[in-house]
Amino acid sequence: MSIDYAKAIEEKGIRPSVQRTAIFGYISENKTHPTVDNVYTALSPSYPTLSRTTVYNTLKLFAEKNLVQVLKIEDDELRYDSVTKPHIHFKCRRCGRIFDAFDDERIGAFNRECSRLLKSGFKIESIQTSIWGTCSDCSNS
Repeated sequence: MSIDYAKAIEEKGIRPSVQRTAIFGYISENKTHPTVDNVYTALSPSYPTLSRTTVYNTLKLFAEKNLVQVLKIEDDELRYDSVTKPHIHFKCRRCGRIFDAFDDERIGAFNRECSRLLKSGFKIESIQTSIWGTCSDCSNS
C-alpha cells in the first residue's frame, strides 16, 4: 500500500513542502522511532538545505497536529512515531531497539481504567505506556 505523504500532511492542515513530505515519509517508513538527529542524518545528503532546526520544528508541528507522536522513552532524547493510535512501546535495554505492541481492546480497557483512577474533573489528553526489558532476539543470544 502506497501512502501519499503530502496528502496526509495536508489533511492535518499543514502545507506539504518537499522537506516536510520527506521528513514525514522517513518517520513513516522507518519504524525505529527515529530521533531528530536520525532524520537529519538520513535526509541531509538528499536535501542539502535541510537543517536540524527544520527537522525539529517540522516534527514539533507534526506532533501538535497529531500526525506523529513524541516518544520519551529515554532521558536524553525524544523519538518520533507516525503511528498515533494507542499502543505500547517496549525498549530493549541490550540492543536499544524499540518495538510496538498493539491490542486495541486491552489497551482501550487499560486507558479507561487509568482515567477512572483520577478524581472528577481531570481530562486525559493522552496516555503513553513504555516498557523496558530484553527483546526476544537478545534473550535468545
